[in-house]
Amino acid sequence: MTRRVLVTGGSRGIGAAIAKRLASDGFRVTINYRQRKDAAEEIAIAIREAGGEADLLSFDISDREQVRQTLVADLETNGAFYGVVCNAGVHSDHPFPGIDGEAWDSVLRTNLDGFYNVLHPLVMPMIRARKGGRIVTMSSVSGLIGNRGQVNYSASKAGIIGATRSLSLELAKRKITVNSVAPGLIETEMTESLPLEEISKIIPMRRMGSAEEVAAAVAFLASDEASYITGQVVSVNGGMI
Repeated sequence: MTRRVLVTGGSRGIGAAIAKRLASDGFRVTINYRQRKDAAEEIAIAIREAGGEADLLSFDISDREQVRQTLVADLETNGAFYGVVCNAGVHSDHPFPGIDGEAWDSVLRTNLDGFYNVLHPLVMPMIRARKGGRIVTMSSVSGLIGNRGQVNYSASKAGIIGATRSLSLELAKRKITVNSVAPGLIETEMTESLPLEEISKIIPMRRMGSAEEVAAAVAFLASDEASYITGQVVSVNGGMI
């Protein structure tokens, strides 16, 4: 049976690249999306046309009850996931005095609470399946070194690292690895409006990264070759730290 992997936020950007890469590596990919069903369907069609397997699953990772109901229903139909890539996230950037309660809560609820909301219904079925597994979370260079205007985002991404490392200790003897990938400045729709030439000057490699380069790191951590790697943070940032 083909191993199933859930990719949250898999309809665009880094998530889409991850979904395509994992499908090309032989996983049956379940693409989660919140609103952009058309974009998710395009990714699924591209995967199928390339000979891979892809399914769609819609939920908002910040809505705990919706996530649980949707995932429990999927598990009853399709069985446990072998892997989960917690990629979905949001940001709301302002200098700290300008971060209102809504901006703080929405970022923490989505990015950090999403870790719990998505993984909590899935971990026990993975354990009961007794086939091992792979969990990859998405942190950020901001979660490692901080960034001006991103106190809320940095807090959420640093929290993900702590949660990842703790969960890795709990699941290690079950042969389920739990690691995090921390991208730096990556070319996506979210960075199109940024002054890329100026930003590149702070990157030792003097260029932005690509979504495919991040996807390659995730794919390695999801592979059999990474079976002895857990509780780690892999930075994909052109040498920024």
